[in-house]
Amino acid sequence: MEKSIELVKMIYQDTQFFPKSEMMGLTSQMRRSSVSIPSNIAEGYGRYSDKELIYFLNISLGSAAELETQLIISKELSFLAENNFDRINCLNNEIIKMLSALLKTIKNKQVNQ
Repeated sequence: MEKSIELVKMIYQDTQFFPKSEMMGLTSQMRRSSVSIPSNIAEGYGRYSDKELIYFLNISLGSAAELETQLIISKELSFLAENNFDRINCLNNEIIKMLSALLKTIKNKQVNQ
């Protein structure tokens, strides 16, 4: 979850330089997507079953995929510099891999029980 919180901080820092006209658009959407990742991880771990954990981890994974698209759009619109895009996208991809691996581990555990 630490990496996903670091991602949120990066998104907030970089989106503060987006055009003011995007405050209710892409800026807001990217911030909400990024915050959704650690929030749903926490909610999933706060539940008492693997089934619910899987549900919330899948939501986190979906939010990370959504953020990936928003990062690409931001770069294409020149709101986000190439080096900032690379830095954030790399961390987001790392989080996606970690969530995918965790989901696989939990699902395999369920199958073997």
